[in-house]
Amino acid sequence: MTKFQGKVAVITGAGSGIGRALALQLAKEGARLALSDVNTIGLDETAQAARALGAEVHTAALNVAEREAVLAYADEVAAHFGKVNLIFNNAGIAFTGDVEVSEFKDIERIMDVDFWGVVNGTKAFLPHLIASGDGHVVNISSLFGLVAIPSQSAYNAAKFAVRGFTEALRMEMITNGHPVKVTCVHPGGIKTAIARTATAAEGTDASSLGEFFDKHLARTSPEAAAQRILTDVRRNRARCLIGLDARALDLFQRATGSGYQRIFAATAGRVMKKAGQSAV
Repeated sequence: MTKFQGKVAVITGAGSGIGRALALQLAKEGARLALSDVNTIGLDETAQAARALGAEVHTAALNVAEREAVLAYADEVAAHFGKVNLIFNNAGIAFTGDVEVSEFKDIERIMDVDFWGVVNGTKAFLPHLIASGDGHVVNISSLFGLVAIPSQSAYNAAKFAVRGFTEALRMEMITNGHPVKVTCVHPGGIKTAIARTATAAEGTDASSLGEFFDKHLARTSPEAAAQRILTDVRRNRARCLIGLDARALDLFQRATGSGYQRIFAATAGRVMKKAGQSAV
């Protein structure tokens, strides 16, 4: 897929951040858009901006963790547009907390949205993508789907799972001869609200962590991230690394193997602890 003109693109988490940037870039390139989010205010803002660029836009309030709702949404989008060419499973949330102090419900919530949301979106739309004859699944993992870091065990688990699921899916599409390409995206620090809206285990100051992320780690704009993703979709890249941090740490992990864990425990662990010390 080298051009997006006339293609039907589904984007979850389109109310802000990378999702909004993808929607606006695709609108400029003539795509027809199915946009969803739990944040209906942000979703409406994205839709208005995309329509101002001339795009046909379908919107829906959607929680990607609710499987039956996602399945019904896929049929609704296919009926509305007559086809579906791309799905960007972008919706996600964040949580910070060591395993010993994290509640089961907090870990489950991250898995429900960040992993099962991707599975739900992929499974719901895959038949329509195959039927289009020119489909592409784009699943958003993370830099933390390439390397683990202390205090991010739940998020790491979800994003590593997205990576494994997506890489296997790509191979299945090739093996089965389906006309569907697959790309797994690993953003580094992106200037979005995900860190500011993240939840945290008791005793951890979520707002301080958000401020630390925004000040020290978020280097890439959502617009630059969207452009990188779409470039790699055009090139049918299996893996899309966004930002110098993602590329550097990917190489670092490859070079050190499991040795990176000891280094991260001694450095990143202390940094995260200091950043997340409770203000109470």
